[in-house]
Amino acid sequence: MLSGHTGGCLCGKVRYDTGSEPLWITICYCRFCQHATGSDRMIEPIFERDTFVFTQGQPALYTLQSDGSGKDIQVQFCSDCGTKLALTFERWPDRLGIYLGTLDDPASISTTPENSKHIFVSEARPGTILPSGFKTFDHHATENDGTPIEPIIHTSPHFVRA
Repeated sequence: MLSGHTGGCLCGKVRYDTGSEPLWITICYCRFCQHATGSDRMIEPIFERDTFVFTQGQPALYTLQSDGSGKDIQVQFCSDCGTKLALTFERWPDRLGIYLGTLDDPASISTTPENSKHIFVSEARPGTILPSGFKTFDHHATENDGTPIEPIIHTSPHFVRA
């Protein structure tokens, strides 16, 4: 019996169970995430790949190279309705990210300063407001070799300008 969060695509053909709570939540403003969501950011809970399971149907895969890391990203989506469900990463082969909006209950995962980070804020749309107290990064939170980058933490809401 799985014990994670459940979700799926618009048409119901592909369903999943995360099998666990997220390791962290990434809020990303890069152009890839903007294109992938049709929005100004992606909210992406990250899970251990080995706890995650597709419980119904299998997604189609689209592979592309990340502009940020130069490593491959695989987008997993429903071939019938087109809903993007999950991402896997060559850079982090043991991790999997989901598109938060595909959860049956997106509010079941809260974003807090302790469990999340905002990345690629250098590509955020002008007018984006970054919350105070959250870790923010101009690009990735780590170097390609895994070395952590020191976050910027704003003491009041930060308004992104052009």
